[in-house]
Amino acid sequence: MTVRIVPAVIAVVAGAGLAMVLLVPYVAASYRRRGELGWGRALLAAAALVYALALVAYVLLPLPSVEEACRSAAAAAGAQLRLFAFVDDVARYAVANPLRNPAIQQVLFNVALFVPLGAFLRHLGGRSVAVATLVGFGVSLLVEFTQLTGVWFLFPCPYRLFDVDDLLANTAGALLGASAGPLLRYVPGQRRDAAPPTQPRPVTVSRRLLGVLCDLLGVWLTGAVLMVVLRAVLLLAGESLAPPPQWLAPVEAVLGGWLPWLLLFVIVPSAGTGGTLGQRAVLLRPAFPDGAVPGPGLRLARSLLGVGGYVLLQNVEQSGGLAFLWGLVGLVGIVCSTGHRGVGGWLTGTVLLDRRAGAAAPADR
Repeated sequence: MTVRIVPAVIAVVAGAGLAMVLLVPYVAASYRRRGELGWGRALLAAAALVYALALVAYVLLPLPSVEEACRSAAAAAGAQLRLFAFVDDVARYAVANPLRNPAIQQVLFNVALFVPLGAFLRHLGGRSVAVATLVGFGVSLLVEFTQLTGVWFLFPCPYRLFDVDDLLANTAGALLGASAGPLLRYVPGQRRDAAPPTQPRPVTVSRRLLGVLCDLLGVWLTGAVLMVVLRAVLLLAGESLAPPPQWLAPVEAVLGGWLPWLLLFVIVPSAGTGGTLGQRAVLLRPAFPDGAVPGPGLRLARSLLGVGGYVLLQNVEQSGGLAFLWGLVGLVGIVCSTGHRGVGGWLTGTVLLDRRAGAAAPADR
């Protein structure tokens, strides 16, 4: 892979991982700010995240050794401060097909690199063309100074060239992107209705499944964080983890599985008006058909008959088949049941209501 492809691959992989980490807070923020998620806007937000990581990767990677950095052409050349110096480079590399000219390719790449920045700032950030262009100039200036200073003096000499023409091309790219930003409105899945964010929305299949996804991600991420913290503490305490001590596996089973399950499917659903982490993220709460709030015991039972039961079985050894069956039945129940109440709702006589509907709101059917 070329030098330009590697940072893109790294950005996509890292962006996918970071998107998983940020999904639950993003869903919760979207429902509170706009009243719903909007899958098209979510995809654009994920694309913006990947783009930001790609921009950082292109600036920093590949990282050379100190010796390589100080022997590089950028270290010897210093800063390129003459505007339109690329014109001489274009003439020097003259070829029959202009698109094969490396100097032209470099200019076009620097323009294209900042087009998404301008477009995302205009569409997602709601900024004007002028503001998005100025932000593009500022980001480009930050990039150039990062290169000039050897990543802010982490390296004793620069390994990338400070080029004022790059600054010009990047700013032009941001301007083009900001000018074309309104085209992103045509990406489907970005509903824009007159309903205020505080107005209740229907309990749909997609909303229920999104809540389930947030529940599963939440329990997995909580367990992963707890295990990482445990291992970090052990390493700081001088404990050898190669090979891992025998007591570590059962402790990690508790921290990675049982403790997150207890927190997210026992404690959280029993608190307040109830609801798992995922249900709270998409603004749903368990209720009786007349809108009344069930007691803590019934809310807990509903949790354990749903995703909580699936996660519980996943934590029990040699119960993978039963966990799969439990999850499949639960999935069919969500899709097919009245009001998408699910198996847990059917067995406990409860439904799920939009939290914005109030305690006395009727059940969604």
